[in-house]
Amino acid sequence: MPHSRALGATNVIALDDGTGPYFRPRHEAFPQASAEQWRGADELDPRARTADGEWLLRFRCFAIRTTDGAVTLVDAGIGPVGAPASSWAPVPGLLPAELKAAGIDPDDVTSVVLTHLHTDHIGWAVVGEPYFRNATYLLQRAEHTALDLFGPTLRGQLIEPLESRDQLRLLDGDAALSPAVRVVATPGHTPGHQSVLVEDGDTTVAITGDLLVHAIQLIDPELEFAYETDPAQARASRINLLNQLSGRDALATSHLGEPFGYV
Repeated sequence: MPHSRALGATNVIALDDGTGPYFRPRHEAFPQASAEQWRGADELDPRARTADGEWLLRFRCFAIRTTDGAVTLVDAGIGPVGAPASSWAPVPGLLPAELKAAGIDPDDVTSVVLTHLHTDHIGWAVVGEPYFRNATYLLQRAEHTALDLFGPTLRGQLIEPLESRDQLRLLDGDAALSPAVRVVATPGHTPGHQSVLVEDGDTTVAITGDLLVHAIQLIDPELEFAYETDPAQARASRINLLNQLSGRDALATSHLGEPFGYV
Protein backbone atom coordinates (compact mmCIF):
# COMPACT_ATOMS: atom_id res chain seq x y z
CA MET A 1 0.00 0.00 0.00
CA PRO A 2 1.47 3.42 -0.90
CA HIS A 3 2.46 5.82 1.87
CA SER A 4 -0.19 8.35 2.85
CA ARG A 5 -0.84 11.29 5.15
CA ALA A 6 -4.31 12.03 6.56
CA LEU A 7 -5.56 15.57 7.15
CA GLY A 8 -8.99 15.38 8.67
CA ALA A 9 -11.26 13.81 6.06
CA THR A 10 -8.68 14.21 3.29
CA ASN A 11 -5.98 11.67 2.48
CA VAL A 12 -2.79 12.48 0.57
CA ILE A 13 -1.28 9.39 -1.04
CA ALA A 14 2.26 9.15 -2.42
CA LEU A 15 2.51 7.20 -5.69
CA ASP A 16 5.99 6.12 -6.79
CA ASP A 17 6.35 5.94 -10.56
CA GLY A 18 10.03 4.98 -10.55
CA THR A 19 13.52 5.39 -9.12
CA GLY A 20 16.72 6.10 -10.99
CA PRO A 21 20.00 8.04 -11.00
CA TYR A 22 20.18 11.63 -12.15
CA PHE A 23 21.57 11.97 -15.66
CA ARG A 24 24.52 14.19 -14.68
CA PRO A 25 26.88 14.41 -11.67
CA ARG A 26 25.04 16.05 -8.83
CA HIS A 27 27.65 18.76 -8.29
CA GLU A 28 26.81 20.03 -11.78
CA ALA A 29 23.17 20.44 -10.73
CA PHE A 30 24.18 22.56 -7.73
CA PRO A 31 27.58 24.00 -8.65
CA GLN A 32 27.52 26.54 -5.80
CA ALA A 33 27.02 23.94 -3.05
CA SER A 34 29.82 23.35 -0.57
CA ALA A 35 31.10 20.00 0.73
CA GLU A 36 29.57 20.85 4.11
CA GLN A 37 26.17 21.42 2.50
CA TRP A 38 26.39 18.10 0.66
CA ARG A 39 27.17 16.35 3.95
CA GLY A 40 24.15 17.99 5.57
CA ALA A 41 21.90 16.98 2.68
CA ASP A 42 23.11 13.38 2.81
CA GLU A 43 22.37 13.23 6.53
CA LEU A 44 18.91 14.70 6.02
CA ASP A 45 18.04 12.50 3.04
CA PRO A 46 20.37 9.49 2.82
CA ARG A 47 18.07 7.64 0.40
CA ALA A 48 18.75 10.25 -2.28
CA ARG A 49 22.38 9.15 -2.64
CA THR A 50 23.63 6.27 -4.78
CA ALA A 51 26.32 3.86 -3.62
CA ASP A 52 28.90 5.85 -5.58
CA GLY A 53 27.81 9.18 -4.10
CA GLU A 54 25.62 10.48 -6.89
CA TRP A 55 22.00 11.62 -6.94
CA LEU A 56 19.24 9.00 -6.78
CA LEU A 57 15.83 10.40 -7.69
CA ARG A 58 12.35 9.21 -6.89
CA PHE A 59 9.74 10.02 -9.50
CA ARG A 60 6.59 10.57 -7.49
CA CYS A 61 3.00 11.72 -7.97
CA PHE A 62 0.40 12.37 -5.28
CA ALA A 63 -3.30 11.56 -5.09
CA ILE A 64 -5.61 13.62 -2.89
CA ARG A 65 -8.75 11.69 -1.95
CA THR A 66 -11.72 13.11 -0.07
CA THR A 67 -14.59 11.31 1.64
CA ASP A 68 -16.93 11.88 -1.31
CA GLY A 69 -14.65 9.70 -3.44
CA ALA A 70 -13.27 12.52 -5.60
CA VAL A 71 -9.58 12.19 -6.44
CA THR A 72 -7.15 14.93 -7.48
CA LEU A 73 -3.87 13.71 -8.94
CA VAL A 74 -0.83 15.98 -8.68
CA ASP A 75 1.54 15.29 -11.58
CA ALA A 76 1.56 12.35 -13.96
CA GLY A 77 5.00 10.81 -13.60
CA ILE A 78 7.48 9.48 -16.14
CA GLY A 79 4.98 7.40 -18.09
CA PRO A 80 5.15 4.22 -20.18
CA VAL A 81 7.77 3.02 -22.64
CA GLY A 82 7.99 5.66 -25.37
CA ALA A 83 6.91 8.52 -23.10
CA PRO A 84 8.76 11.84 -23.48
CA ALA A 85 10.98 11.04 -20.45
CA SER A 86 12.24 7.79 -22.00
CA SER A 87 15.55 9.33 -23.01
CA TRP A 88 16.67 9.74 -19.40
CA ALA A 89 14.17 8.36 -16.85
CA PRO A 90 13.48 4.72 -15.87
CA VAL A 91 10.38 3.96 -17.90
CA PRO A 92 8.01 2.18 -17.84
CA GLY A 93 6.66 3.88 -14.76
CA LEU A 94 4.64 2.17 -12.07
CA LEU A 95 1.78 4.65 -11.66
CA PRO A 96 -1.03 2.36 -12.91
CA ALA A 97 -0.03 -0.32 -10.39
CA GLU A 98 0.37 2.28 -7.63
CA LEU A 99 -3.12 3.64 -8.31
CA LYS A 100 -4.54 0.14 -8.17
CA ALA A 101 -2.78 -0.55 -4.88
CA ALA A 102 -4.32 2.64 -3.49
CA GLY A 103 -7.79 1.58 -4.64
CA ILE A 104 -8.01 4.32 -7.28
CA ASP A 105 -9.35 3.66 -10.76
CA PRO A 106 -8.10 6.15 -13.37
CA ASP A 107 -11.74 7.01 -14.06
CA ASP A 108 -12.10 8.13 -10.41
CA VAL A 109 -9.65 11.00 -11.00
CA THR A 110 -11.59 14.24 -11.44
CA SER A 111 -8.65 16.68 -11.56
CA VAL A 112 -5.01 16.40 -12.61
CA VAL A 113 -2.78 19.26 -11.48
CA LEU A 114 0.36 19.42 -13.63
CA THR A 115 2.89 21.31 -11.53
CA HIS A 116 4.87 22.00 -14.71
CA LEU A 117 5.63 20.55 -18.13
CA HIS A 118 8.97 18.79 -17.67
CA THR A 119 8.83 15.29 -19.09
CA ASP A 120 9.05 13.43 -15.77
CA HIS A 121 5.86 15.10 -14.56
CA ILE A 122 3.57 14.53 -17.56
CA GLY A 123 4.26 10.95 -18.68
CA TRP A 124 0.87 9.37 -17.96
CA ALA A 125 -1.19 12.50 -18.68
CA VAL A 126 -1.87 11.50 -22.29
CA VAL A 127 -1.10 8.02 -23.62
CA GLY A 128 -2.47 8.41 -27.12
CA GLU A 129 -5.53 9.89 -25.47
CA PRO A 130 -6.00 11.39 -22.01
CA TYR A 131 -5.24 8.62 -19.51
CA PHE A 132 -7.62 10.14 -16.96
CA ARG A 133 -10.64 10.52 -19.20
CA ASN A 134 -12.97 12.02 -16.58
CA ALA A 135 -10.46 14.57 -15.31
CA THR A 136 -9.91 18.25 -15.88
CA TYR A 137 -6.19 18.93 -16.31
CA LEU A 138 -5.03 22.12 -14.58
CA LEU A 139 -2.08 24.12 -15.85
CA GLN A 140 -0.94 27.66 -15.25
CA ARG A 141 -1.52 29.94 -18.24
CA ALA A 142 2.09 31.14 -17.93
CA GLU A 143 3.25 27.55 -18.52
CA HIS A 144 0.99 27.19 -21.54
CA THR A 145 2.29 30.48 -22.95
CA ALA A 146 5.86 29.17 -22.65
CA LEU A 147 5.24 25.87 -24.49
CA ASP A 148 8.13 26.45 -26.87
CA LEU A 149 10.56 26.04 -23.96
CA PHE A 150 9.59 22.38 -23.67
CA GLY A 151 10.33 21.19 -27.19
CA PRO A 152 8.51 21.01 -30.51
CA THR A 153 6.42 17.88 -29.87
CA LEU A 154 4.74 18.78 -26.58
CA ARG A 155 1.82 20.61 -28.13
CA GLY A 156 0.81 17.65 -30.27
CA GLN A 157 1.57 15.00 -27.65
CA LEU A 158 -0.10 16.64 -24.67
CA ILE A 159 -1.86 19.94 -25.18
CA GLU A 160 -3.88 19.27 -28.33
CA PRO A 161 -5.37 15.95 -27.11
CA LEU A 162 -6.50 17.67 -23.91
CA GLU A 163 -7.84 20.75 -25.69
CA SER A 164 -9.71 18.70 -28.29
CA ARG A 165 -11.62 16.92 -25.50
CA ASP A 166 -12.16 20.11 -23.49
CA GLN A 167 -10.11 18.65 -20.63
CA LEU A 168 -7.57 21.47 -20.19
CA ARG A 169 -8.19 24.37 -17.81
CA LEU A 170 -5.71 27.22 -17.61
CA LEU A 171 -5.23 28.96 -14.27
CA ASP A 172 -4.07 32.51 -13.67
CA GLY A 173 -2.32 32.22 -10.33
CA ASP A 174 -3.79 30.73 -7.16
CA ALA A 175 -7.05 28.77 -7.23
CA ALA A 176 -9.15 26.86 -4.69
CA LEU A 177 -10.12 23.36 -5.85
CA SER A 178 -12.09 22.58 -2.69
CA PRO A 179 -12.25 23.90 0.89
CA ALA A 180 -9.19 21.74 1.71
CA VAL A 181 -7.17 21.95 -1.51
CA ARG A 182 -5.53 25.01 -3.10
CA VAL A 183 -3.28 25.46 -6.10
CA VAL A 184 -0.65 28.16 -5.57
CA ALA A 185 1.60 29.70 -8.20
CA THR A 186 5.30 29.03 -7.44
CA PRO A 187 7.07 30.16 -10.63
CA GLY A 188 10.76 30.04 -11.39
CA HIS A 189 11.66 26.42 -11.96
CA THR A 190 9.52 26.94 -15.05
CA PRO A 191 7.49 30.04 -15.95
CA GLY A 192 4.21 28.60 -14.72
CA HIS A 193 5.28 26.16 -12.01
CA GLN A 194 2.56 25.57 -9.41
CA SER A 195 2.28 23.72 -6.11
CA VAL A 196 -0.68 22.31 -4.19
CA LEU A 197 -1.57 22.92 -0.54
CA VAL A 198 -3.80 20.49 1.33
CA GLU A 199 -5.01 22.09 4.56
CA ASP A 200 -6.89 21.04 7.68
CA GLY A 201 -7.06 23.58 10.47
CA ASP A 202 -3.50 24.57 11.35
CA THR A 203 -1.87 21.72 9.42
CA THR A 204 -0.74 21.78 5.79
CA VAL A 205 0.75 19.25 3.40
CA ALA A 206 2.53 21.16 0.65
CA ILE A 207 2.93 19.18 -2.57
CA THR A 208 5.86 20.99 -4.08
CA GLY A 209 6.53 19.59 -7.57
CA ASP A 210 10.03 20.80 -8.44
CA LEU A 211 9.95 23.86 -6.21
CA LEU A 212 12.75 21.96 -4.49
CA VAL A 213 14.33 18.91 -6.06
CA HIS A 214 16.99 17.88 -3.54
CA ALA A 215 17.43 18.10 0.22
CA ILE A 216 20.38 20.43 -0.30
CA GLN A 217 17.77 23.13 -1.01
CA LEU A 218 16.45 22.57 2.50
CA ILE A 219 19.95 22.88 3.94
CA ASP A 220 20.20 26.18 2.04
CA PRO A 221 17.05 27.34 0.19
CA GLU A 222 19.13 30.04 -1.50
CA LEU A 223 20.97 27.44 -3.60
CA GLU A 224 20.19 27.51 -7.29
CA PHE A 225 19.39 24.39 -9.28
CA ALA A 226 21.18 24.58 -12.61
CA TYR A 227 18.09 23.78 -14.66
CA GLU A 228 15.70 26.45 -13.41
CA THR A 229 14.25 28.83 -15.99
CA ASP A 230 14.53 31.81 -13.63
CA PRO A 231 16.76 30.98 -10.63
CA ALA A 232 16.01 34.21 -8.74
CA GLN A 233 12.26 33.74 -9.10
CA ALA A 234 12.53 30.04 -8.16
CA ARG A 235 14.51 30.98 -5.05
CA ALA A 236 11.89 33.54 -4.03
CA SER A 237 9.05 31.04 -4.57
CA ARG A 238 10.86 28.35 -2.59
CA ILE A 239 11.71 30.59 0.36
CA ASN A 240 8.23 32.11 0.41
CA LEU A 241 6.53 28.72 0.64
CA LEU A 242 8.97 27.30 3.18
CA ASN A 243 8.47 30.38 5.35
CA GLN A 244 4.72 29.74 5.41
CA LEU A 245 5.13 26.26 6.88
CA SER A 246 5.56 25.31 10.51
CA GLY A 247 6.58 22.26 12.50
CA ARG A 248 3.02 20.88 12.23
CA ASP A 249 3.24 20.82 8.44
CA ALA A 250 4.85 18.48 5.90
CA LEU A 251 6.40 18.71 2.49
CA ALA A 252 5.24 16.15 -0.07
CA THR A 253 8.08 16.00 -2.57
CA SER A 254 8.49 14.52 -6.04
CA HIS A 255 12.15 13.57 -5.94
CA LEU A 256 13.40 13.33 -2.32
CA GLY A 257 13.95 9.97 -0.67
CA GLU A 258 10.91 10.09 1.60
CA PRO A 259 7.54 11.30 0.31
CA PHE A 260 6.53 13.26 3.42
CA GLY A 261 8.30 15.30 6.07
CA TYR A 262 11.35 17.57 6.06
CA VAL A 263 9.71 20.68 7.64
